[in-house]
Amino acid sequence: MYFQDPASPVMEGIINLHHDLMFFITFIFFFVFVVLFRTLQWFSNPFIDIEQSRKVVHGTVIEIVWTVLPSLILVVVALPSFALLYSIDEVIDPSVTIKCVGHQWYWSYEYSDFESKLGTINFDSYMIPEDELELGELRLLEVDNRIVLPVNTHIRVLVTAADVLHSWAVPSLGIKVDACTGRLNQTTLFMLREGVFFGQCSEICGVGHGNMPIVVEAVNLEQYIAWIAQKV
Repeated sequence: MYFQDPASPVMEGIINLHHDLMFFITFIFFFVFVVLFRTLQWFSNPFIDIEQSRKVVHGTVIEIVWTVLPSLILVVVALPSFALLYSIDEVIDPSVTIKCVGHQWYWSYEYSDFESKLGTINFDSYMIPEDELELGELRLLEVDNRIVLPVNTHIRVLVTAADVLHSWAVPSLGIKVDACTGRLNQTTLFMLREGVFFGQCSEICGVGHGNMPIVVEAVNLEQYIAWIAQKV
C-alpha cells in the first residue's frame, strides 16, 4: 500500500515528488468537487428563476482562472520532475560495474571489473523453491546467489536479455530497467545503507515470469572486498 523504505537518493527523490504531487492532486480534487456541488445546488434549486440562470453562458474571470492556475501548477510540478529525471540518467564515474542478463526464467550476473581463474566473476541466480526455504526466508523472493554490492559507492548497472523482454526492478533502490534482447541499457546505483533489498522481473516474460526474483545485498566496503576475494 505504501512505498518501501528508500535506500538510494533516487528513491528518496521519487517519494518526495510523489508527496508533492499528492498535495496538488488533493487540492484539485476538492476544488472541482466544491465547484461541481455548488453548480448542482444552484441550478437544481426550484426557487431560482430558470430563465435568469440560462442567461449565464460564460464568465470571463473564471475562464482566466481555470486556464492560468492549471498552467502554473504544471510549471511548479515540471521543475522538480525534470530535475529528478536528469539525476536518474546521470552516471557519475562508476567504481563498480555489474551486468545483469535476463533469461527464461532466471537472472545471470557478471562483475566485469574483476577476473577469477576461470575468467570474469559471473553466476546465475535462481529462485529457491518453496519446499527448500529455510526459516525466515521469503517465499518467491529468495534466491540461491545474491548480488553483493558496496554501500556509498557509485555503481553502473548494465541490463540486457538473452531471449525475450524482461525488466530488472528493485523498488527500494528506485530502479526499473527494461532488459531487451540485443540492447544494453544502463543505469546508475548509489546505496545509502546496508541491507537486503528485494525485487522482481517487472515485464511479463512467460509462464515463469513470477519466478525471477532479484536480491541485492548491500554491505560495507570491507565485506564486499572479502566477498570478491572468495569469488576470485
